[in-house]
Amino acid sequence: MTQELKQLTQEEHDNWVREQFQNANAHLAEHGLISDRVLTQESRYLAPLVALWKFTLQGMDETVWAISGDLPLDHIDCESAKTPQDALRYFSYRWQMKADKLLEGGAAAKNNEDYEHAQELIKGAENLFPLTEMEELWKEEV
Repeated sequence: MTQELKQLTQEEHDNWVREQFQNANAHLAEHGLISDRVLTQESRYLAPLVALWKFTLQGMDETVWAISGDLPLDHIDCESAKTPQDALRYFSYRWQMKADKLLEGGAAAKNNEDYEHAQELIKGAENLFPLTEMEELWKEEV
């Protein structure tokens, strides 16, 4: 991301993480998915920009990645991306493709809501993708 990270106090950081966890859970619930537990070892966050959560779901065998922060809320099945880095890359590509679809044929020019959503997706994709290329974020702790 090209913007500077705002330095947060520990309390601000903890509050931000808690809020993003709640946002991700609310997003899943809006899509009929109820989280069972968060897999904290595989979840990542870079406050105050992005939080990536890996959840197990109640009554289901699969797991999902959910993303929140200063980005569009979204989720994908973990079969689409095995690692946190792959999940961020997947979201970035997905948002760009969704934005392209909204903008193709000029339909978004007639619908301001579609145009604004497309711009939000483009901004999210452009801000997210550089994180996937920062190898220091993805080194495994031993």
